[in-house]
Amino acid sequence: MKIIITVMFGFILTFCSSSETMLTQMQNEGELRIVTRNAPTTYYEGPKGDTGLEYDLAKRFADELGVQLKIVQVDNFTDILPMVTEQKVHLAAAGLLITNERKVLVQFGPAYQTIKQQFIYLKNTPTPTSLEELETKHTIHVIDGNGVVEQLKHLQRSYPKLTWQAHTGIESHELLEQIAEKKIMYAIVASNEVAQMRQFYPDLDIAFELPDEQKIAWAFPRFGQDNSLYVAAIQFFNRLKYTGELEQLIERYYGHIDVEDFNDILAKDFYRHIKERLPTYRKDFELIAARYNMDWQLLAAMAYQESNWDPDAVSHTGVRGIMMLTESAAMEVGVVDRDDPLESILGGTKYFIQLKERFDATIEEPDRTWLALAAYNVGLGHLNDAQKITKQRGGNANRWADVKKSLPLLTKRSWYTKTAHGYARGYEPVKFVKLIRRFYEILRYLDNEQILPNRRWLNKYVPWNKPLL
Repeated sequence: MKIIITVMFGFILTFCSSSETMLTQMQNEGELRIVTRNAPTTYYEGPKGDTGLEYDLAKRFADELGVQLKIVQVDNFTDILPMVTEQKVHLAAAGLLITNERKVLVQFGPAYQTIKQQFIYLKNTPTPTSLEELETKHTIHVIDGNGVVEQLKHLQRSYPKLTWQAHTGIESHELLEQIAEKKIMYAIVASNEVAQMRQFYPDLDIAFELPDEQKIAWAFPRFGQDNSLYVAAIQFFNRLKYTGELEQLIERYYGHIDVEDFNDILAKDFYRHIKERLPTYRKDFELIAARYNMDWQLLAAMAYQESNWDPDAVSHTGVRGIMMLTESAAMEVGVVDRDDPLESILGGTKYFIQLKERFDATIEEPDRTWLALAAYNVGLGHLNDAQKITKQRGGNANRWADVKKSLPLLTKRSWYTKTAHGYARGYEPVKFVKLIRRFYEILRYLDNEQILPNRRWLNKYVPWNKPLL
């Protein structure tokens, strides 16, 4: 009897004496520790500070819990799960794929992104059409620990001679670079990473996709009865999905990516003009951007979309100059000579800022910028019409992710006849904003050694002897 009482007392002491759960303990410490990777799809240092989809999600979660976010970076995928299982961090936010093998080690939160593994090769080389074709001919290159190896092992049951080489210590964009430099022939990379990085590798193409979709989620230690932090994360993601914030974040990082709009010809022209034309006007962009507290890369991206950085550009409708200002817009902002590059950049910037200031003060960034860019292209009246249509359709008129779905409706009689400003080619501002965002991201990435530490692959398009930016 004494033994039973002692055991019961030990049980009570262990599980009932402390009222602190993992969540309250973490909040008392004031710190949420996450492990992640330094990559475009996860976390990196941008011109305005830390950024990346995983970073933004984790920062929102930490803010909601009232604690500081502490980031632990690892170089290899294979180092991530041990950090979680050994409880050196509270969770992993590193673009982890949910697999059956990993479920044994950790518990996953709600999935927030779905991807497919894509087979990447170099254009103008033999195009594989299936795994069966590759089974005896070539080695497939993958990143060790990123989830694709488990999928390949499963597929190996049907293709027993399938071979691959799993790399450690490098990221997916480095595999893509090796294909571009013809050091390897084939690689399998997650579709979200391909989407982010293919803009820098216009000669790469997708041969086919592996059959099964895979989902990305945060990974948590298995705490037994204490799932307090895990439950808080589930509630956090449920709220993000319900309010539309999750869709907005996904749109922020992937909404500008469209291979059809940004084809290899456009990409090569852009890189060539970066070398040949941008150096002439970069100081002008920097000067005006500093005056108005803007990113010079955004102004440069706007100018490229308008004129390809050609100060003598003229359209059939009479807009002209490096920022392609209309005569009325030039008069509104005090531009006398639209053909003068500095004056045109100044005028375009002032006009753009005026548009931003005319939006409701509650609209946050970056939506405010994307909406203003659309108005720059299609006119504020038509943009306001699209916002009203967005409300009628149950969307959020303050979010670009919703408004861009309504703009093309301005071409349909059933919609534009009910608006204040009538018909507009509403698909054009959507493409306009998408391409500017793409040019903007490329210029920012080219200036970021964290993301693109080795830029030899660009020599094919824009040879240089010193750093470009």
